[in-house]
Amino acid sequence: MQASPPLDNDGRLVPGKAADTILTARMTHVYAVAAGRGLPGCAPLAAHGVASLLGPLRDQTHGGWFEGAEQGGKRPGNGRKQAYLHAFVALAASSAVVQRIPGADDLLDDALAVWDRHFWSEEEGVFRESFAADWTDEEAYRGANANMHSVEACMAVADVTGRPLWRHRALRVAERFIHTFARNADYAVPEHFDLDWTILKDFHEDKPTDDLRPYGMTPGHFVEWSHLMLKLEAALLREDGTAPSWLLEDAIGLFHRGIKAGWARDGAPGLLYTVDWSGEPVVHNRPHWCQAEALTAAAALLKRTGHAEYERWYQTIWDYIDLHMIDRRQGGWLQELDRNNHPSGVVYEGKADLYHAWQATLTPLLPLAPSFATAIAILDQ
Repeated sequence: MQASPPLDNDGRLVPGKAADTILTARMTHVYAVAAGRGLPGCAPLAAHGVASLLGPLRDQTHGGWFEGAEQGGKRPGNGRKQAYLHAFVALAASSAVVQRIPGADDLLDDALAVWDRHFWSEEEGVFRESFAADWTDEEAYRGANANMHSVEACMAVADVTGRPLWRHRALRVAERFIHTFARNADYAVPEHFDLDWTILKDFHEDKPTDDLRPYGMTPGHFVEWSHLMLKLEAALLREDGTAPSWLLEDAIGLFHRGIKAGWARDGAPGLLYTVDWSGEPVVHNRPHWCQAEALTAAAALLKRTGHAEYERWYQTIWDYIDLHMIDRRQGGWLQELDRNNHPSGVVYEGKADLYHAWQATLTPLLPLAPSFATAIAILDQ
């Protein structure tokens, strides 16, 4: 699923592109959190996002959300209901509820009903991947990426609703993908599975630059899972004072494996996109989100352990971002760099949304738990 960029490299709207639901949800989350920090003009943008998610982006017939807005009688994408997308709708709704954005409560109720009814597999302890628009034709696939973002959303939803059920579901997902599969692979994270939980090592071998399900493994996801494990540990400790010890162990292992697998593997700095099953680089490009998640993980590990090595990595990654990735002409960060750290658009086109970079800059300022919107609301009390 290759999302159409709403903005070109100069930050201008791309003519003829339909509004994208994933990006709308992400930006709704970001602007709701920013409104909580008191940034002027952000609450109206979050309100527009909520209205869009309740209106033209929602399937009013079958429930759930389309990939984008209808344009000329057609919608973008393949018409399927995606777990990845619905995780971001739930995240956006939860953050908007904290800020009392109009319509946010209805959006969250709707999102959780769909999430619970269609995507959650109680038997497996994971989220199902996708369905046809009418919720038939479940995809014969289980994916780590959609479940990873569902972990983040589950923790936010648990904080906002006061229902630990969602936090415990996040733990079950982590047990499956990280404490079982990744731990047994020396913390390399397999991404693609069939319904019998066989790893699909050849999945998308013909699509190495796919933006959501690339061939091989993604070191940026290793480090992203790392900080999610720390946040889950902190959330569970905040709930009742107990958390599995393996959450910290796995977080440390994931970070170090991610850095080893992806950082400067071809001689130039930066965390590359993908490696194959022997650990050799496949796509050398440096997406901005990989750097942001590595930065977030280093900050979280420093906060949790106090170990100086994570401060060194935090500084190293920020130095790289400052030197290569910040767009000093148009603002924000560049979406992607090639192996020589020149601007590229092989995997991701256009200007990046704020989600990854914004959260990376917030992480050092907030505790590991609760989640961003709730933490900011507590600090303001």
